[in-house]
Amino acid sequence: MTAVPSTATSPSATSQGAAIRVYLRLELRRMLRDRRTLVFSLLVPPLVFLAFGASADNRATEIGPGTNLAASLLVSVALYGAMLTATTGGAGVAVERAQGWTRQLRLTPLAPWAYVVVKVLASMTIGAASVLVTFAAGAFAGARMPTSAWVLCALIAWGGSLVFAAFGLFMGYLLPTESVVRVLGPVLTVLSFAGGLFMPFTDGTVLAAISRSMPTYGVAELARAPLGGGSFELLAVANVVVWGAIFLAGAAWRFRTETARV
Repeated sequence: MTAVPSTATSPSATSQGAAIRVYLRLELRRMLRDRRTLVFSLLVPPLVFLAFGASADNRATEIGPGTNLAASLLVSVALYGAMLTATTGGAGVAVERAQGWTRQLRLTPLAPWAYVVVKVLASMTIGAASVLVTFAAGAFAGARMPTSAWVLCALIAWGGSLVFAAFGLFMGYLLPTESVVRVLGPVLTVLSFAGGLFMPFTDGTVLAAISRSMPTYGVAELARAPLGGGSFELLAVANVVVWGAIFLAGAAWRFRTETARV
């Protein structure tokens, strides 16, 4: 009897896995050589918190058991830093489009979905470093919250940046190269305020209702939830899942459209 070869070890699967590993290493090296990315990822978020969130009043204001206002601001700033890092990393495809790199990928074993996954993973890796550095600055500057909240808030802020890595990819394919960098920074800032990341809106108001539809709303609510020891809101979870799926699908679609022109 002739044995049926396993698809898990087929040549195509093996070459795909090898291509993903190689490209992920190259992408991480590229991002680590980009001084602009490192400055905005590792320096700006902790400096912003130290300048605006670590005041004596914020350290003295209690918002829950063992939690001060500085901790809430720390989570918001760390999440924004992770979002900005992920968005910028994903938007790097705009430069690759201009250089014809995405078309060249059609000649490699890397599938369209694998290219998208690699860009997202690389962006989230740098985003994790951003969250850790910002949280370290917060611990040094007097932010206080329970140990479990330190861990959960950091993990959620990092995991939530997945949505914005996909957002950056989508925008990188959608916008011209010369526009993407100028547009995404202000857009992300507006979305952050509109979604209540820095200043949550009072329930029952029109602004609160609008904020719930923003892609920043879900990640902001989930990242701050451990501070009060409360459970996650189903609406916030749905917000993250829906927007993440929209951005990932859009990025994959645009990549297929782009590379199909070879």
